[in-house]
Amino acid sequence: MKTIMKTLTLLLATAVSTAAADDAQGVILTLSSTTQPDVMTEFTLVELEALGEGQFTTTTIWTTGPQTFSGISLDVFLASQGIESGTILASAINDYTVEIPVSDATDDGPMIAYRLNGEEMSIRDKGPLWIVYPYDSKTDYQAEVIYSRSIWQLDRITIAN
Repeated sequence: MKTIMKTLTLLLATAVSTAAADDAQGVILTLSSTTQPDVMTEFTLVELEALGEGQFTTTTIWTTGPQTFSGISLDVFLASQGIESGTILASAINDYTVEIPVSDATDDGPMIAYRLNGEEMSIRDKGPLWIVYPYDSKTDYQAEVIYSRSIWQLDRITIAN
């Protein structure tokens, strides 16, 4: 009986530990399309990291001094999903949504940032995801229209064709 109880206790502890790990690696981004709204792809932080990581340092109008952002380049993310055209409807946790043309997604363009200065971003710090442009790299990126596309607390992307 003691052996059975120890085994059950061990199994329960393993299940609780696994559930906690799953919660820590929960879905942080959902991708869908207006043409197939019921078909969604969900991404955890680990899955986004696996797509590749880029980094750039830039100043923003929301922070003080140069900031280093790490994440998945928007062009790499879209290419990994076979998306070549359309409009990105990027939505935040509070349902605020911005439109970003897929043509903005270039190899030297915006990224879906998941780290700021080497740290994961909390909701309080504009996370867990923030679409940022390398504002200092081109004067074109220092425009109101680009700033308006820089959505933080991103949790959903819908592709409109």
